[in-house]
Amino acid sequence: MPQYKRVLLKLSGESLAGQGGLGIDPAMLNTYAEEIKTLVDSKIQVGLVLGGGNIFRGLQGSGKGVDRVQGDYMGMLATVINSMALQSALEGLGISATVLSGMPVEPVAKKMNRRDAINLLEQGQVVIMAGGTGNPFFTTDSAAALRAIEIEADVILKGTRVDGVYTADPEKDPNATKYDHITFGQAYAENLRIMDLTAFTLCQENNMPVIVFNINKKGILHQMLVEGEAAGTLVSN
Repeated sequence: MPQYKRVLLKLSGESLAGQGGLGIDPAMLNTYAEEIKTLVDSKIQVGLVLGGGNIFRGLQGSGKGVDRVQGDYMGMLATVINSMALQSALEGLGISATVLSGMPVEPVAKKMNRRDAINLLEQGQVVIMAGGTGNPFFTTDSAAALRAIEIEADVILKGTRVDGVYTADPEKDPNATKYDHITFGQAYAENLRIMDLTAFTLCQENNMPVIVFNINKKGILHQMLVEGEAAGTLVSN
């Protein structure tokens, strides 16, 4: 039996771009959709939050003459585009998926509502929560933490390019060592940048565990959640 009944999967926008770094790679979309399908087939309820950095990042825009608030709203709209793309990929595999948005963008997506999201999850749909928190100055990590708490997820799955949390950046420091488990307090004390501070605090105060793992390892979601294999790093109280 799967360890978790309901999960919140957080993916960066860049992960959808593949090697190109920008735009949406159909092959990556299909890969992630297939990974998510393995969870749905195992009766695990899946909520999703996607970043938008492959299209536009608010902070990036503010350094190029775009007002910070305007840039953040542009970034939120980028997450809606990514969410619609993944919704289409999931539906192509026969998986029902609904996009709810933190900012009103009807008729593309209904406004995010906690009760609606939970009802859809319990019906077996994948719920993609787009549009960030609906407010500027918040990252999609913060949105993921907020949505996970709202839908009463058992855990946040934070997909990254590396297979967990290390003592230092393993892409820069060959001597970095991986943690199998670390507490929020220890991660904060060691200044490990797992999530932004707002997201981190939300998770810590609401006892929401986070698993950091390499999303690009084929079959990783099924291995972790269905087969019960240890992978990534668990961050918890």
